[in-house]
Amino acid sequence: MSDLAIRNVGMTSAMDATTTNSQRVAAGLKGRYAAERRFKAYGVLAIAFALACLMLLMWTIVSHGYTAFVQTMVRLEITLYPQDIDPDGKRDRDVLSTADYRTPIRQAVADLFPDVQGRSDQRQLDALVSPGAVFLIRDMVMADPSIVGKRVSITIPVSDDLDQLNKGYINPNVAEADRKVSDKQIAWFQRLKDRGLIETNFNTILFTMGDSREPELAGLWGATVGSFFTLAVTIALAFPIAVMTATYLEEFAPKNRWTQLIEVNINNLAAVPSIVFGLLGLAVFLGFFGLPRSAPLVGGMVLALITLPTVIIASRAAFKSVPPSIREAALGLGASRLQTVTDHVLPLAMPGILTGAIIGMAHALGETAPLLMIGMVAFIVDIPGGLTDPATVLPVQVYLWSDSPERAFVERTSAAIMVLLVFLFAMNAVAVLLRRRFERRW
Repeated sequence: MSDLAIRNVGMTSAMDATTTNSQRVAAGLKGRYAAERRFKAYGVLAIAFALACLMLLMWTIVSHGYTAFVQTMVRLEITLYPQDIDPDGKRDRDVLSTADYRTPIRQAVADLFPDVQGRSDQRQLDALVSPGAVFLIRDMVMADPSIVGKRVSITIPVSDDLDQLNKGYINPNVAEADRKVSDKQIAWFQRLKDRGLIETNFNTILFTMGDSREPELAGLWGATVGSFFTLAVTIALAFPIAVMTATYLEEFAPKNRWTQLIEVNINNLAAVPSIVFGLLGLAVFLGFFGLPRSAPLVGGMVLALITLPTVIIASRAAFKSVPPSIREAALGLGASRLQTVTDHVLPLAMPGILTGAIIGMAHALGETAPLLMIGMVAFIVDIPGGLTDPATVLPVQVYLWSDSPERAFVERTSAAIMVLLVFLFAMNAVAVLLRRRFERRW
């Protein structure tokens, strides 16, 4: 074979090899691009699935809870007879607070249905009105004793079963034995509606009263005040301690084994189950120091222990985000180490610190398990007036209502969750706004 033929064969072989390599590279690129597209599709599907689950959760809560913001009321003409309310006529507050207000209510209802006879029917008729209506009338008389002896028009809540009937949660077409409202009560309720005495008003009781055994009288105000006092104690204890700890570890502490051990323990504390802190509060704050049980003071101290690691870690990250040139410039101009930190580094890190603190408070607001351990699960009717008064908080109130057997508490549980979520969303929104407002880019 001639030299020319040999060269042609070699060139052909080289071209074939180059073509084969190009095909392999193209096939590899095609496979990588396909894998990348699949990965993106999986990510989009994961996000869509998460959003669908979130929307399903929110729809379930809202669909079960929006009706709790309205309440069925009945308008009655009640005569406050002096012989029943204030027989001595002295308007003594102790006498007025313990007077018989049930009799005027029963008489007002009986006047609307004069044809009702028999003790059994009379008991069913009395059950149309909430048993807690006596407290509403008592409060009205205590606020204005001059109405004693007069005939007043007042709207009071109907019973929780009739409220559920009016909202469509009780089907009147099922057998009477399968529902809690009798046929007679349904007929009487319909007569009241035909007379225009039934009203559906905004449920102010839900936001102005404390807890109650009667669903139609149960409110969130006591739990809201308890949450406020508890979070006030939490922020008063956790914020300064966390900021001082983060400042020392980042700006003053020497880098040795002891500081590394402290840092590791702080990170580990952030992962400790919250109920462990509840047990600690039960053993130390209640058992050893003897602090009052079920008090916002103790609850705030326990939540401060839970919040401390979160705020410390966020504060340290905020200190690290400040450029070293800020410190070097301050020290170069003659500022002391303390002046550099307090006058320059800390103000620049404060937006991140505040963001971490608000997120920590939002975390504390949603805690339930540690508060159950220190007794804040108790049934509290009165509105707390201080840090040492018995109280509960919103998450615990949700837990209590969810465990109640009455159907009306289902909607109130969902409504309480909605109120709690509003608080959490508001706190997180404030954290985002603070970061966007004060964040500096270097």
